[in-house]
This record gives sequence, C-alpha cells and structure tokens, in this order.
Amino acid sequence: MRNQPARRVAILGGIRIPFCRSYTKYSSCSNLDMMSAVLRALVNNFDLKGAKLDDVSLGAVIKHSRDWNFARESVLSSGLAAETPAFDLQRACGTSLSATILIASKISTGLMEVGIAGGSDTVSDIPIVYPDAYRALLLESASGRSLAQKILPWLKLRPRHFKPQFPNVVEPRTKLSMGESMELTAKQWKISRQNQDELALASHLNASRAYEEGFYDDLVVEYQGITRDNNIRSDTNPEQLAKLKPVFDQTNSGTMTAGNSTPLTDGASAVLLASEEWARQRGLPILAFLTYAKVSAVDFVNKEGLLMAPAYAVSDMLKDAEFSLQDFDFYEIHEAFAAQTLACLKAWESEEFCRNFLGREHALGSIDRKKLNTKGGSVAIGHPFAATGTRIVSSLAKLLHQTQAGRGLASVCTAGGMGVTAILEKP
Repeated sequence: MRNQPARRVAILGGIRIPFCRSYTKYSSCSNLDMMSAVLRALVNNFDLKGAKLDDVSLGAVIKHSRDWNFARESVLSSGLAAETPAFDLQRACGTSLSATILIASKISTGLMEVGIAGGSDTVSDIPIVYPDAYRALLLESASGRSLAQKILPWLKLRPRHFKPQFPNVVEPRTKLSMGESMELTAKQWKISRQNQDELALASHLNASRAYEEGFYDDLVVEYQGITRDNNIRSDTNPEQLAKLKPVFDQTNSGTMTAGNSTPLTDGASAVLLASEEWARQRGLPILAFLTYAKVSAVDFVNKEGLLMAPAYAVSDMLKDAEFSLQDFDFYEIHEAFAAQTLACLKAWESEEFCRNFLGREHALGSIDRKKLNTKGGSVAIGHPFAATGTRIVSSLAKLLHQTQAGRGLASVCTAGGMGVTAILEKP
C-alpha cells in the first residue's frame, strides 16, 4: 500500500490467563473481564502504561450483544493510552491468529509500527436467547405510544415464550456439531481410537512437564487465584483414557471421547507485535519474526471434512515460502480433537491426497512427532475458541527464542471449514 519492500514483523512476547474448563473457575467472568486482565498484564510486562499503540485487534466467538465494541472496551480497561484504537475481528477458532496476521500485515506494509492481537472466549457466560415470538412482544410493547398499546401485547404472553434457545457449535448447513463432523473425518481417514488416545496422553504429559520446568512462568499470569490450566491431567494414563466412552458417535464405531477432544474452555490471550525498528529503539528482545501466513477454506458441505482446511493452508504456505514440511524445528498444531491433528498429518503423508487435492507431485511427508506440541496442545491446555491462536504464537515464539531454533509452524482449524496457518522464524 506504500509501494515499499515488506518489513520484518517482530513478535516481542505474549501473555494469557490460565485456561479453565467452562462452568468452573471463571463462571462469573465475562470476556471483557478476562481480556482486560490479559491486556493489563501485557502492558505491565512491557512497561506500556499510558502508551499509545497504533492498533489493537481482538475478538471473541461467543459474545453478548453488549460486547459490540469489545476490543475498544478492553483497551480502555488495559492501562494503554485512551488514544489507542482497537477493532473486533472474528474467524471462529482462528480469530486471534487471524488478528495476529492482520496486525502483522499492517506493520509489514508500513501502515503502523506496533500493535496487539488477541482473543477471549467463555462458555460460562454464554448469551441466552429467547424465541422470536417473545422478542416480537417486547418490541411491540416498547413501540406502543399509549399505556394500552404498551400493555395489550402482554396479553398474548404464553409459557412457550420462556423456553430459552442456547447457542451451540452446530454448522448451520450440515446441522452437525464439530465433534460429529470430525467423527466422519476420523472414519474416512481411519484414525484409530488408540492413536487418538496416544496423542491426547502426550498433550497432557507435555503440558504438565512444561509447567514443572517453568516454561509457562512468564506466559501465564495468575487470574482469579488460578495459576495453571485446570484441564491438564498429569496423572492420566492409557488405561484411564481407554475407559472413556465415545461422545459424538455412541455406536461401536465411535472413537472420539472426552479424553481425546478439547473441553469447552474459558480464557484469554494476547501477543505484542512491532516493527524491528520499534523494538530495537526500545531495547526490547525480539523472540521471533512472523514471516509467512495463509488462510484456506474447504467445501465441507459437499466435498471435504469440516476441519481439514489446515491441510490445504499449510501446503499453500509452504509453496509461498519454498519450504518443505520437514524444514521446521517445532510444530504447533491446534488439537481441536486428537483426530483432527492426526487426519492432517495423515493427509500430508498421502501421495494420493497431495497429488489429487493439493496439486503436488509427491506427498509432503511425515513430521518428527517429538517436535509436535512439545509444551502441550489444546486437548490438555483447553481451547477458548478465540484465544487459542495467540496462545500458540506466544508459546512458539518463546520456544524459538529459548532454544535458538530456526523455524516453527503454527496451524489452527476453524468452524465453517477454514484453516489459518503461519510461520515463525528466529531473529
């Protein structure tokens, strides 16, 4: 937009509150409460009190109508200068990774120097909607000019008007939940129950070990007296996981359980991005650079599995970057379900899929599983929809900085058949 070479985009660090299972520790907290707490921690960590940033992009998937200006209200509660602008963004589970890419794009093109991306979600504070007929009564009464006109509509009130309609994660076009959709994909790709449980076990053990080693000490800030994600099970084992019953397909062919799927989760996270020059001028260490990104979508109604878009997005991104799938030191792949992660890995290993669907001459190949979600994945840590992307970016950036590794790949699947991916590289 400014007809100049693209600038490198620095990731300076991120922060989040502990992720907690819905209806537990954050039952009385709103998205605004959680997001504001995260931003205040980020402001404190980087000495940004009273600072005016160029832009902030935040989002939430499940939110009340009162949160129509969610990002701006969060900024006003953050300690940043009131002159810091902000805007809402939403792309289902890819919300905060999409916000990261958008803020990074504005920095890269020279439109701005520094900004924040993030997201929050809570199912505990879920908006409850009443039937359209009840809303019609309310509006008819509210628009009445005389007392009689305001009272008469209420004579039509019936018990059925009080039956609430709860939001759900069901695709409008297929009428299937995300879990039901993924069961179909798991069957298509022949993803076994044992393999799903093994990935889930690794997710829990890696997350538990990361906390014990202090990896999350500067990435997770205490909130509501909680210091650690409360879904992590350090004592789980294959036998316990094997006892759990399938929850989305309860026939003998179902393989997806509460143990190898992400739980409904509350939480928030954010990441600070800047131009290299802005960071250097302030003496702030650069953890990593965000160098490539890609978004894809699939026709999940007629052709492809709902959560398979990352398989396409990663392939296209690798073409842009001229990298192979093996050119990475770490892979942070969102575990919406253990089966989803495994299906993507299997797709990349398939000569037929890569040739017929990705337009490649050969399979992308396999990855070293020891490099996958090394500090735990979403199955263990949890998945507040809009917060997962910047959780992954923050952890991956720290990993690259801590180990002096060269490159990391991030991938998030989303409702609506989309995938959001990015590449981080060392300074």
